[in-house]
Amino acid sequence: MHITPQGWLHPATHTPSPNHDPRPPGVVPELIVIHAISLPPGQFGGPWIDQLFTNALDPAEHPYFEQIHTLRVSAHLLVRRDGSLVQYVPFGERAWHAGVSRFAGRERCNDFSIGIELEGADDSPFAAVQYERASQVIGVLEQAYESLRGRPVVGHSDIAPGRKTDPGPCFDWQRFEACLGRPCRRG
Repeated sequence: MHITPQGWLHPATHTPSPNHDPRPPGVVPELIVIHAISLPPGQFGGPWIDQLFTNALDPAEHPYFEQIHTLRVSAHLLVRRDGSLVQYVPFGERAWHAGVSRFAGRERCNDFSIGIELEGADDSPFAAVQYERASQVIGVLEQAYESLRGRPVVGHSDIAPGRKTDPGPCFDWQRFEACLGRPCRRG
């Protein structure tokens, strides 16, 4: 596994999203944010996450999609239930994953973070391979970006408390830290 000079992870599937822009001048990734996503809610598999992140979600496919099809969101990377990887935004760019957010006194976490989605939901356990694959990706990111080495890995709920709950109570932080080989939520 490696990251190209353009910020793409190999061997991930590359599905470019239009929902990104440059990071502010001089700002580098210093934080990794773990998210959980399932579309429709609580269902896994299917093309809908890709469609959401590429602005191609058909509101007629499911009643829930009527509420979200106009959102312009993305993440850098998705770890599917089987451990396969899909990348939407190069790591050097700003993905639109965190929304209104704050970490360690800094607003706008999208500016200085990398967003990793795990296909999952608040009320469903994650697959063992997802913990392993996400920790492998983070190891590769830390090799590629010195600014990430030993830095926090947090949940979306940590940077947007009260607004977001993911990755949720079924995400096993102890198991994840064991895979990662270090504590991660402490700055």
